[in-house]
Amino acid sequence: MDARKKMSSVLEEFKNFALKGNVVDLAIGVIIGAAFGKIVDSLVKHIIMPAISLVMPGEQSYLGWKWVVNGKEIPYGLFIGEVVNFLIIALALYLFIVKFLGFIMKSKEEEAQAPPPPTRDQELLVEIRDLLKK
Repeated sequence: MDARKKMSSVLEEFKNFALKGNVVDLAIGVIIGAAFGKIVDSLVKHIIMPAISLVMPGEQSYLGWKWVVNGKEIPYGLFIGEVVNFLIIALALYLFIVKFLGFIMKSKEEEAQAPPPPTRDQELLVEIRDLLKK
């Protein structure tokens, strides 16, 4: 009987944890982040890097950019594509988190930190206190 209560308690605690807003929000954020990553990946692979390969000399697109050393190929074009992909994702995250959300957080912090100016009653009480101290 005691083991059944413990199991029920564990299941109840897990349900409360898994269905909290923070966990659900985190799961949604991960899913949206994965979708955003795919969009940026497609942007880099299908638009940005082919546009760069138009200006760079060579017959093939960036996929064909490689060094050959002792018969072994080193595809540096793929690496450059991944670096560009990373930089775009990092820039988007920076703009969203630091500039957008940071701006919202700063304004809330400033509102919370700035005390309201004292009322006339409070000023008079301060003067009375100072006079009594003298």
